[in-house]
Parts: sequence; C-alpha cells; structure tokens
Amino acid sequence: MHYKAYKTILSPNNGLNLFRGCTHGCIYCDSRSDCYQMDHPFEDIEIKVNALAIFEQELQRRRKPCMIGTGAMTDPYIQLKPRLQITRGALALIEKYEFGVAIQTKSTRILRDLDLLTAINQKTKAVVQMTLTTYDEDLCKLLEPYVSTTKERVEALIRFKEAEIPSIVWLSPILPFINDSQENLQGILEYCIQAGVKGILCFGFGVTLRAGNRDYFYQQLDKYFPGMKQKYRLAFGENYVCTSPNNEVLMEIFKNTCRKHGILYQTEDIFRYLHTFEDKREQLSLF
Repeated sequence: MHYKAYKTILSPNNGLNLFRGCTHGCIYCDSRSDCYQMDHPFEDIEIKVNALAIFEQELQRRRKPCMIGTGAMTDPYIQLKPRLQITRGALALIEKYEFGVAIQTKSTRILRDLDLLTAINQKTKAVVQMTLTTYDEDLCKLLEPYVSTTKERVEALIRFKEAEIPSIVWLSPILPFINDSQENLQGILEYCIQAGVKGILCFGFGVTLRAGNRDYFYQQLDKYFPGMKQKYRLAFGENYVCTSPNNEVLMEIFKNTCRKHGILYQTEDIFRYLHTFEDKREQLSLF
C-alpha cells in the first residue's frame, strides 16, 4: 500500500472513494480498466492522506444532509481495512453529521460496522449493497478468490434484514459460458428472497471488457478455464459489452421472480431509492 495527497474526497454526486485499487482478485473487475488512469499496480492500495479530515470538512460544507454513496470503484472493506479503520471512521462521521449512506461491498467485514449502520439507519437511511454473481461456492472462489463467498455474503444480508437495514443486490457481472445458467440465476434469486432484499440491480446478463480489465480477465481464463478465451474472442471480438446468449431467457426469469416477490428491479427505481435522503426523526415528530 502507499499514500497519496488529495484535496477532495467527495465527488459532485456525493460519491466517496477512500482508496484506489483492490485486493479481492475478482477476475472480471472493470476498475482495472485503463480509462481510470490508475498509475500504480492495482493490488498496491492507494490510501488518501488525511482522508477523514478532508471528508469531515466536505460534510460540514454541504448545505443539507444527503445520501453518501461508497464502494462503486473500490470496495470499502478491502483486506487492509482492519488495520486502517478508515471506513469505520467515515461511517462515524456520516452518523455524527446525520447524513445517509449507501455502501457497496462483497465482504462480510461490513458486519463489524453493524452498530454504526444501525445508528445511521435510525436517524436517516443506511442501505447495504452486496454484489452476488455466482451461486456455486467452488466457482465463486475461482471468480472472486480473496473475498467472502456468496453464501457468506447472503448470511450477512440476513443479519442486516434482522436489524431492519435495507439491502440492494448487484447481480453483475454474469459471465457468458461460465455462470450464465438458469440454475445459477435461480439460486441467487432464492438467496435474495431469503434475505428480503429491497431491490436487485441487473444491467443485463453479460460482462463488460475493455483495455486493462480484458487483459487480466483473459489471463485468468487461461489459468482456470482453458480454451475459454478463444470462445470469448470468437463470440465477442473486441466488443465492450459481451452479452450472454442466454440473456433473454434469464431476463424473463429475473423480472418474473422480482414481480412475484415485490422486489424492485427497474434500474431507475433502484437508483432513485439509493439517492433519496430520508429524515426519520422528522417523520417520527409528525406523530
């Protein structure tokens, strides 16, 4: 890991990224793409100097509380987290200044901050977002090797359900010819029903590949799925979007299941929910 000075932490849309890079090792990670102009090895985590002090100043400058989103580019619960405690510090500031949070991860380390997320959710809104891609545990360990397995993530989601903290699942990416089966989808959807998720984000069944992440992805295919790289090249060439040939069938199953169980699945509805700030104390005062 290394440190780098930054002047700002929050994006104009209130996105928070405390780190750059990741150690989860997911073979498909888009954040490896060259377009993000990362000037250091991906696994060499960049820590933003004085991140919490800068973050607190930016919260103080906000005219009114809003939802803070974190985890879109770099998982806030990378393996360094137990040493650095930066993510917990950021959540403590969100709770102190009475903002809301939508936090995305693949790690059950988030349970260590259940107390803070509960405190935030009692005042405003805390939403836990968990990525689920692969029902089969052995396959999951190949695709997402250094992070909690799907079953472990679902167990965490159930804990949040018990704490009355809402959750959103990101159902992506689904890799063509690898985990784009009906059995995989139905297993994940059953997990989502058990966990009582508020919504499931799905942008279609497939994966995006571009310079940087394509290279790494193909290296891993050669390592774990001999011959699969050639299959991808024949099917997709240099396409950015690589859509599963099973996309239409899977999408029908996905939509029907969500409708049946009252789960949000329209992208615009879910993002509206994630970005809508709620003041629960104000609501309680009306009664």
